[in-house]
Amino acid sequence: MDRSRFAGQVVLITGAASGIGAAAAARFASEGAALALCDVSAQRLDDVARRLRESGAQVFHETVDVTDPLGMQQFIARTLATFGGLDVAINNAGIAQVLRPLQQIPVEEFDAVMAVNVRGVFLGMQAQLPPMLARKKGVILNIASAAGLVGAGHMAAYAASKHAVVGLTRAAADETARRGIRVNALCPSFTATPLFDAMADQIAERDKSTRAVAAAHIGVRVPMARVARTDEIVQAMVWMCGAENSFMTGQAIAIDGGLTAI
Repeated sequence: MDRSRFAGQVVLITGAASGIGAAAAARFASEGAALALCDVSAQRLDDVARRLRESGAQVFHETVDVTDPLGMQQFIARTLATFGGLDVAINNAGIAQVLRPLQQIPVEEFDAVMAVNVRGVFLGMQAQLPPMLARKKGVILNIASAAGLVGAGHMAAYAASKHAVVGLTRAAADETARRGIRVNALCPSFTATPLFDAMADQIAERDKSTRAVAAAHIGVRVPMARVARTDEIVQAMVWMCGAENSFMTGQAIAIDGGLTAI
């Protein structure tokens, strides 16, 4: 890994306490970035931040609810006060839903998914764009999903939220492309994270099987016949945020083992 690729840059990651967010934090730190991390899970975020500092990374972290406008604004303000700028923002925080038909989704569950997955990205970009626009440079990467590109049965709330993330991404890219900002979305399919484990547990309970059997059942739906590793998703994140990827904005890129190709 090139420890100088993001040297001198400040990379902000929401939902950094586990899964793709934690893996991304470790990778960007290994490539020289200073990190601003947030999550609602205080203890897990503290653990991630401690490990990164022990490895030599510069880390500022706070417990933040991405659905809270004031909380997001204050987090960005303190990031700027700590590091003096913001180069890359990765809006990764997200939640899933219970697998069930659309007509059985409680309104409260739909609202909760939309609040974190859509409102959280919206509020994140509202706070992140002003300091980037002031400097006429910056990169925003929103983590959507393959479910934001195609239909996803029994995941209607989640799919709707991720389609909305793609829409927000493209609108923001259109508004900022002439002002030095790139805004893109990454659309992973099934990835080995705690969210995937929760989905596998639901399927295992429904089918009266084990998590391993349920996970394998999910994997065979992917043309490559497996789920993604977090490092495969993070590798794409690094490229999408890097200076070498200088002419891409407004795109929703699938890293999905071929799932959206069928």
